[in-house]
Amino acid sequence: MKFGLVGLGKMGGGLATQAVEKGFRVVGVDKVERPDLNRLGIESSTDLSYLTERLKVPRAVFLYIPAGPAVDGVVGELLDLLDGGDVIVDGGNSHYGDSIRRYRRCRESGVHFVDCGTSGGLAGARHGACFMVGGDEEPVKMIEPILTSLAVPEGYIHVGPCGAGHFVKLIHNAIEYGMLQSIGEGVALLEKSAYDLDLTAVFHNWSHGSVIRGWLVELMEEQLKERPMSEIPSYVEDTGEVNWVVEEALKMEVPIPAISTAVMQRFASRDHLDLASRSVAMMRHGFGGHPFGEDKSIRQERRISKVNPERPAA
Repeated sequence: MKFGLVGLGKMGGGLATQAVEKGFRVVGVDKVERPDLNRLGIESSTDLSYLTERLKVPRAVFLYIPAGPAVDGVVGELLDLLDGGDVIVDGGNSHYGDSIRRYRRCRESGVHFVDCGTSGGLAGARHGACFMVGGDEEPVKMIEPILTSLAVPEGYIHVGPCGAGHFVKLIHNAIEYGMLQSIGEGVALLEKSAYDLDLTAVFHNWSHGSVIRGWLVELMEEQLKERPMSEIPSYVEDTGEVNWVVEEALKMEVPIPAISTAVMQRFASRDHLDLASRSVAMMRHGFGGHPFGEDKSIRQERRISKVNPERPAA
């Protein structure tokens, strides 16, 4: 089977490489020439028309490009090149509402549109990913052999009509935020404790039989082995998709305190000046004469447990 793939970056390139290794023929398009992928057997170009020249109808073209206007631009160009019955599959982190809009736009031209949430990171792209697909039965059945081959066992699901795939992936990303934040806070507690703990050994232990065992715990162990935490900047970057989850929760009136807090903490990691804290300090000084900066006596008072006065703070 032969399919097209637009965006040969880390995810797209990894999936294309895995596909070729499994016997698929891949025609790729990227902004730059990719001789490294060509040597692996991936046909590539910088021109979208290359896809229509190299693929037979009905064509399947996967997009692994940043969410937003870039997707609309590529979809628009493809609609001028593709034929009725061809399928465009958006494998990026697009908003599910945008996917529904693009589905309707493509349908007017007789082209199918499928949204495909993709998880598993770079390792998943190379060795087996997790796919959450939304779309009509006909085009989904057409691309299923590709996705089931590129997924880990049981790592493929058709969750519903167009939009459902990206919605499920969006909630997946929100859960990921909460898990990351929880693990990060646990690390801070372990590091600040009175015990001289080997964090690498602790996370290794947690990966074997504990309730919280999982890939993120394993990754934390691996990262601790590679470099000291002191070398890592506190600034955490992201592309902002989980902000959409907070908006959705407000519309649906569903409480998501853990996820919302994780999003806010992501913002806090980037404020090197910590203007919010400075503002709070100014107001507290104004109404209560509280000191600026550290104060030993206040810090000692803070360490006394207010939850259970009979038990002193550790």
